[in-house]
Amino acid sequence: MAIIVEHEKRKREILAKALDVFAEEGYEDVTFQKIADRCGITRTTLYIYFKNKHEIFLWSIKQLTSGLEKKLIGILNDKELSSADCLRGILMAIMDGCEENKKLFGVILIYLMQIKKAGVDPEERVRRRVLHIHHLLNVVFIRGMRSGEFKKLDVGKVNDLFYSLIESAIFRLAVLNKNSLDETRSNLELAISELLVAQPGASCE
Repeated sequence: MAIIVEHEKRKREILAKALDVFAEEGYEDVTFQKIADRCGITRTTLYIYFKNKHEIFLWSIKQLTSGLEKKLIGILNDKELSSADCLRGILMAIMDGCEENKKLFGVILIYLMQIKKAGVDPEERVRRRVLHIHHLLNVVFIRGMRSGEFKKLDVGKVNDLFYSLIESAIFRLAVLNKNSLDETRSNLELAISELLVAQPGASCE
């Protein structure tokens, strides 16, 4: 059992370091040897954990998204938060995660363009990675609508609206080379305010 635990721990360490290499050098320029060197191990040892560079890349992204998802679930399960604050917390955590991993999104963008040229549907690859985030947002929207905090709207369309803002944030980082997502944060705050049911006696000014 201890051997299995140690194996998984070493695997996570390799993935974390490999993620830095991919972010620094881009997918095409990274080699199995470069990852091994960064981890302070031989290529032979690296083969014990992964078959090739592609597998490491996909697992690195999975580790990144899994860490973010855990944080989002923690926010979702906080019973002290209103639906609006829960939604705000989730969206701002995503914005923070995007800013912290700006370089990686540039690498992912190039990777998606490459697999598209190879005849692979990049949209399907992306959809599988973000399915859980869509689900978490739906939970918050439905909870807020049932409690009367949010307006009764089409949940699918509301989800699409907020997710399009997340996509625009990634575009700003990866393509436009922006360093801050403050503008997207402001747009998200505006969208959240539009969800809220007007309180009796609230000022129209």
